[in-house]
Amino acid sequence: MATKGHPGEKKTRSSMALFIVVGLCCFFYILGAWQRSGFGKGDSIALEVSKNADCVLNNLNYETHQGGDAGQTDDSESIVVQEFKPCEDRFIDYTPCQDQMRAMTFPRENMNYRERHCPPQEEKLRCLIPAPKGYATPFRWPKSRDYVPYANAPYKSLTVEKAVQNWIQYEGNVFRFPGGGTQFPHGADAYINELASAIPMDNGMVRTALDTGCGVASWGAYLFKKNVIAMSFAPRDSHEAQVQFALERGVPAVIGVLGTVKLPFPSRAFDMAHCSRCLIPWGANDGMYMMEVDRVLRPGGYWVLSGPPINWKTNFKAWQRPRNDLEEEQNKIEEIAKRLCWEKKHEKGETAIWQKRLNDDSCREHVTQSTMCPKNEENVWYEKMEACITPYPESTGSEEVSGGAWKPFPERLHAVPFRISSGSVLGVSVEVYLEDNKLWKKHVNAYKRVNKILDSGRYRNIMDMNAGLGGFAAAIDSPKLWVMNVMPTIAEKDTLGVIYERGLIGIYHDWCEAFSTYPRTYDLIHANGVFSLYNDKCNTEDILLEMDRILRPEGAVIIRDQADVLNKVNKLVRGMRWDTKMVDQEDGPLFSEKILFAVKRYWVAGENNTESLQ
Repeated sequence: MATKGHPGEKKTRSSMALFIVVGLCCFFYILGAWQRSGFGKGDSIALEVSKNADCVLNNLNYETHQGGDAGQTDDSESIVVQEFKPCEDRFIDYTPCQDQMRAMTFPRENMNYRERHCPPQEEKLRCLIPAPKGYATPFRWPKSRDYVPYANAPYKSLTVEKAVQNWIQYEGNVFRFPGGGTQFPHGADAYINELASAIPMDNGMVRTALDTGCGVASWGAYLFKKNVIAMSFAPRDSHEAQVQFALERGVPAVIGVLGTVKLPFPSRAFDMAHCSRCLIPWGANDGMYMMEVDRVLRPGGYWVLSGPPINWKTNFKAWQRPRNDLEEEQNKIEEIAKRLCWEKKHEKGETAIWQKRLNDDSCREHVTQSTMCPKNEENVWYEKMEACITPYPESTGSEEVSGGAWKPFPERLHAVPFRISSGSVLGVSVEVYLEDNKLWKKHVNAYKRVNKILDSGRYRNIMDMNAGLGGFAAAIDSPKLWVMNVMPTIAEKDTLGVIYERGLIGIYHDWCEAFSTYPRTYDLIHANGVFSLYNDKCNTEDILLEMDRILRPEGAVIIRDQADVLNKVNKLVRGMRWDTKMVDQEDGPLFSEKILFAVKRYWVAGENNTESLQ
């Protein structure tokens, strides 16, 4: 017969249980409180999450059983906590590898000075980049496409310089983007619909696009209506904050230029490339820039050129340029297009469209006259651009699409890419690819059990720092968000081409350097195995400081890595303005891989930034 306990013992147990439940609720509330309410701070996320958060552990074990708490090991305790101070307010929009003062020390020939020039190790900032006073959480998509808080990018020069072109307008405490552009005075929608009369944008066949010299990326912004995702780029030049405006709007963009080095994208990546008065001298350097576009364009892909010199006979007076110059420029473009074996499909007004052939079966007589690039040459990081034509993958007939037949999106998102089925990626079989997809669906479902607003629309701009086969981006795919899939240049396998075949976008990058973007341009950063990958390659704190630079105030971080690595990372970020929680991965506490969830606190320039960050 069981012995009855004392009444006091029951009361103690009840109190303890209540205390545990309340504690768990508080944890979910704090983890979910990614934003604060009110203009200049954030939206009312805390209330939303606290309403939805279950006060149970479900299938995840948030306390590890490997050496006690996941954040406590003997190894991590040996690390001295370093407190990172705020940078001076003048660094609010600091872009280390495109710093204006550094850029002016490099040659202007072929836009070299506008390319990446990163500071040496001894000149790197070891401080936290502040947000500007009044910084506001961006509006949710699709409202963000048309409105950006003025405080986030307080630069009015474009509202003056581009006033007659309807790029951007300043209205009170916001910028408004009417969807206009130099080449689409009737709006981006009308311009894109004109292009769609010659390019199959409405059936999913065209999914990925490249916008060279994008301005504020209105073309890319309105392409989302057709389920087309554009990688836009523009240099950091006299038009302040073009790329910053694009990302504030929720449109993929990077700081970049066609200059002396190859674009950081794989061959055969994009279904379409676009230039609308992008000021790129396409006929210069023996056609080198058009050849680079040809390299990144898939067989069967389209190139759109809008503006001078197209239809120069009609427009030379309006452009205020000599007829002879314009005629010579167009003749050069036509000649290079012929050498590339592009077929002109459309010309109307100031817009011309060419299509790259499906294979080289009908092009051999053209390309033999030009220098061919080395075969299977995919090393593009800081590699010099050359005036050579990238060879097609081998094909067996005139009707076969070189590099694999196109599939419509979203079918191509989960279909087996040609690079996998053909064995082009060593060590990645069809079975490995399919298993990777299943694994990332499981991982993302586990993430959503912790961060219940992951796919709510709160996070628009997402980065995957070590994208692999693109499984994370595919599992989280939603019209509410997009993912910048980053392929580390030191990764064992180059799978960025696979990512593009899936209808996703991405870029090569070395995380020992700064990313080509402005501060505060990503809402959520996912890092799978990044710190293990870069162990002994560069300083962990440099990578963390770069993550902090590009993450928005109250943005989220998910780091997946080995427990000993995360213990060190967790200790380092105690000196930064992040709130963290380390948990077991979804398969339980016996696995050495753990997950670190973090939230960057809201703080701005000019606040009391002398207080401890602990």
